[in-house]
Amino acid sequence: MRKVLSKPILILLALTLVLGTMGFSPGNGNGNGPGNGIANGISNGNGNGNDNGNGNGNNSGQNSGDLQRISGIHGEFDHESEEELTVIVELEEPSVLQAKHKGEQQQDRGDLELQRQDVMDAASEAAPSSEFNREYDYVFSGFSVEVQQNEIRDLAAVEGVNAVYPNVTHEAEILESTEIGAHEISPNMMDSAPHIGANDAWEELGYTGDGVTVAVIDTGADYTHPDLQHAFGDYKGWDFVDNNDDPQETPADDPRGDATNHGSHVAGTVAANGEIKGVAPDATLLAYRVLGPGGSGATDDVIAGIERAVEDGADVMNLSLGNTSNDPDFATSIALDNAMADGVVAVASNGNSGPADWTVGSPGTSRDAISVGATELPYMTYDSSMSTPSGYDYSTANVMGHPGEEALMALNEGEFEFEYVGLGAPSDFDGVDMEGKIALIERGEYAFVEKAENAKEAGAVGAVIFNNEPGEQPDVPGMAVPTIKLSQDDGSVMLQELESGNNTVSFDLAESGMMGETVADFSSRGPVTDTWMIKPDVSAPGVNIVSTVPTHNPDDPYGYAAMQGTSMSAPHVAGAAALLVQANPNWDTQEVKGALMNTAETLYDENGDRYPHNTQGAGSIRVVEAITTETLMAPGSYSFGTFEKENGKQVERQHFEIENLSDERKRFDMDVELFDGEDHIKVMTSNNLNVNPGSTQKVNMNVQVDASGLEGGYYEGLITLTHDDEIVEIPTILFVQDPYEVFPIEDLLDFGNFELNNGIFDVTLGFNYDIDYVDFVIYDSSLAAGALIHGVDDQAEGEHQYQIDANDILPLLPIVLPSDSYNFVVFVGKDGAEEGWVLGEFELD
Repeated sequence: MRKVLSKPILILLALTLVLGTMGFSPGNGNGNGPGNGIANGISNGNGNGNDNGNGNGNNSGQNSGDLQRISGIHGEFDHESEEELTVIVELEEPSVLQAKHKGEQQQDRGDLELQRQDVMDAASEAAPSSEFNREYDYVFSGFSVEVQQNEIRDLAAVEGVNAVYPNVTHEAEILESTEIGAHEISPNMMDSAPHIGANDAWEELGYTGDGVTVAVIDTGADYTHPDLQHAFGDYKGWDFVDNNDDPQETPADDPRGDATNHGSHVAGTVAANGEIKGVAPDATLLAYRVLGPGGSGATDDVIAGIERAVEDGADVMNLSLGNTSNDPDFATSIALDNAMADGVVAVASNGNSGPADWTVGSPGTSRDAISVGATELPYMTYDSSMSTPSGYDYSTANVMGHPGEEALMALNEGEFEFEYVGLGAPSDFDGVDMEGKIALIERGEYAFVEKAENAKEAGAVGAVIFNNEPGEQPDVPGMAVPTIKLSQDDGSVMLQELESGNNTVSFDLAESGMMGETVADFSSRGPVTDTWMIKPDVSAPGVNIVSTVPTHNPDDPYGYAAMQGTSMSAPHVAGAAALLVQANPNWDTQEVKGALMNTAETLYDENGDRYPHNTQGAGSIRVVEAITTETLMAPGSYSFGTFEKENGKQVERQHFEIENLSDERKRFDMDVELFDGEDHIKVMTSNNLNVNPGSTQKVNMNVQVDASGLEGGYYEGLITLTHDDEIVEIPTILFVQDPYEVFPIEDLLDFGNFELNNGIFDVTLGFNYDIDYVDFVIYDSSLAAGALIHGVDDQAEGEHQYQIDANDILPLLPIVLPSDSYNFVVFVGKDGAEEGWVLGEFELD
């Protein structure tokens, strides 16, 4: 921690006069390593000041009871650096919606503005480099500010500040994209909207999203596209990148970065109505451009977009964007929770960092918003073999993708010449006669779809892509030419064949069966840290999704593209939510979410095994079933939290609610199934499962876990509710021991106290976790400025004793930090988050 000085040159001159030739060097404690000294030029090196009667102090200060908390700092910062960056500051004073939904007195925005300004004024004094950007008061209470990293702790210590978050980059969640000519598209977004039942909702039930407003918080949207312009009125939304009322996509000639089309693709999936149809073709759209050139943006604009969408009256909002922060209390997640509480159905992509667990990122980590994973639609599988003149068996040959079965099966019709074209870039085909041939391509640098598209443009009738490393390559439906994938070793053999003059290849392809809907490997998995919630909540198609895009070509401006990513799956759910809102206008957001979860279709992998909850959520959404359901269970999934081995048989009491939407009394049978660990886990529920028509019944549940007999990790199960042929399944999860190296930010420090005697701080601290670092800082009485005096790394869970010799530091305090009294503060950091606590006050003699 570096000392904050409003006039550092004058202070240094004063110290030179007092201390003569005392050495000056910055302290080393920055949260990443131990250090002694007061920063900005004050060290504990050569100052005398040893006389206990001259500033060292024999006074004692201690606090072994409740400690005063300094706001939590999320993210990793270099507390010595003068580099400026933007952070998001959350205030203790609740936002308008937070106050409303906590049952507190409704916030007056004028009063809240005055209180926020008071905090900002104090922040300017504590952190003089502060330059304020955006202010928030509706879904989030706070502001964004550019500040030097070495002033962030002082900013966090300002009275009224609750937390500080990094202004991280959010990216459009997309992996692959290929443009499709208008002659190649078909209505109903090819297969994805009909697959989830959207067309049945239009045709059989009459729900098309009419009268429902969906906010697309993204890269903007091409509201002039013929398939989209019906959905936009005079007011089209807002551009937070350029701060105007024209939320158009980034154009091709923007000097700041690449053109975008992502938001238009998302908007089309929600509400296109032209050559293709989105899930809710008659919905109204509002676009909020929070991601700029290249498809990236920052947290402060995303929060602003959420806030504006809620105030503009959106019924549903879609956020096909994310970051890698698996944090349920990240600023964007908090904003979405408040939006949901106010009646706006918030839908967020789960992320594209799968298939490992714990890869979900904010805002997909929101407690209440609907987080969406990506699936691949059912497809035909093939038995594949290929041969070259040597007769070598290419055992790893498999179909990667194709534009249609007819083109694929045409490869069975004889021998084809093949040519090696490197990585498959357009320049790799220059001067190569590919007409009617097979392109042999190495994996790497370019997307698979681009390689296939380039091969098609060069005249190839097929492609073979071999791996550039050991392992399996993914399947990529919708390739421009029939494409076979090979291992790295088999690709090397094929290159050797070519060098030997054996430049022909034959294929033998045959249908082997239909693969059902499967979860895409790239789809991020839960659970969420701290809350241990199952995420995603549901899944939806996200592979090879065709929708609207701008071409950025003035001669042919409107196009279509096939993209994949959880960005493509989320708007399927946002569109479905619009249909549910139209069909059930009296439902609240949790009923909409519950209906989508309760009626989702369970997914199974290629081996017929049920996907884990944290892979698929409740399953793949089915629109008609969600609209017409007669029973709702909330919440739609349940985490029973953590159970510690040392606690023996630990019991947690939980409950959920059954809502009977029908006009008849229902009696439900309930079963609880555990997939593993059932010998040590017992679930006891209430027997009263009779629910009157139009009523809600609370169901109590006790979960007893003997964690001593279980391995650490998480255990999944199902609560199944049955009435006649009606079946509702609720995914459940519980954890044995802390399953991941994370922690509640407010729970780092168990206890702390100190005494100051003869210039020595005797400190006792108790940690609830292994800690990355501990920094001790002296602040003035108002916590307006502080100076690091000692820091240590890697402290184990449990009690620790520290003796900090401050005899060389205390005499300097009246000069550097003029104050009547001082606060002794400890900062404790772990895994990119930090908490500060005031251990107590002391005075100098």
